[in-house]
Amino acid sequence: MKELPFEHHLLELEKKIDELKSLSAAHFLDLSQEIDTLTQKLEKSKLETYSNLTPWQTTQLARHPRRPLCLDYIDMCFEDFVELRGGRQFPDDNSIVAGLALFRKEPVVVVGHQKGRDTKENIFRNFGMPHPEGYRKALRVMKLANKFRRPIITFVDTPGAYPGMEAEERGQAEAIARNIMEMTFLKVPIVVVVIGEGGSGGAVALGVGDSVLMLEHAIYSVISPEGCASILWRDPSKAEEAARALKLTARDLLELKVIDEFIEEPLGGAHRDPRTTAERVSSALARNLDRLKGLSAEELFQRRLEKYRRMGVYSEDLQ
Repeated sequence: MKELPFEHHLLELEKKIDELKSLSAAHFLDLSQEIDTLTQKLEKSKLETYSNLTPWQTTQLARHPRRPLCLDYIDMCFEDFVELRGGRQFPDDNSIVAGLALFRKEPVVVVGHQKGRDTKENIFRNFGMPHPEGYRKALRVMKLANKFRRPIITFVDTPGAYPGMEAEERGQAEAIARNIMEMTFLKVPIVVVVIGEGGSGGAVALGVGDSVLMLEHAIYSVISPEGCASILWRDPSKAEEAARALKLTARDLLELKVIDEFIEEPLGGAHRDPRTTAERVSSALARNLDRLKGLSAEELFQRRLEKYRRMGVYSEDLQ
């Protein structure tokens, strides 16, 4: 398990417990009391640590390399997934996964960002940063869902859209803007789940939904903390300060009404228990889809319009 800076003391305790268990088994020693004492200490330390994470620590957890990815949730929450590829203009973009599936025996369409686990896979997935053709593929599949009246579920997990020259030449900004516009008018329920990083317009291009859910230790912001620090202070080392200012945690965003609900993760993060995390995601999806199924296309549109108009409201002090 990759060690994050704030988890060092926890992993040291886990290591000591494992050593005592090995010693007990190898030499037939009764070390149960010592093991129980350390285990209780570990659980108390975990609760204290993960209940008081800073925004920067949450960012580190959201980027954990073992954190479940889009395809993991598709495997654990859905049945009979059939991937659809290509945006019909350029080669397929592997940083976006899209296709048909069954969710609790009901047909749905699933779209999401996909990162990699190692260097080779991350290169194949472009580190979860889509080109314009990725967003056009996503839109093509979502329009298919609209045609056949299938609910849409999107999984958001990207540092942002790919900022390279070729992406800009092929209309990156237009592709993102078109997705936002088209998703607004779709006539089927859309449930969005932010599972890791939700970075800038690259995230919003799959993030327009009737219900926007977010995992407890995911992040969602207009820019990465490092990017924000580079622009504001010309110093990427101030990322921790930027993370506090960005209000990027699930609790912050729920208070600001940017999201509708956050899903609690197992103690220590989703990577500690992916199966339990997937069960909680599945339950949240089912609850929200059941609530949205009875709404007409006009009701869905009006609710989306009101939802997004409420964001960014401020009061101006004229004194």
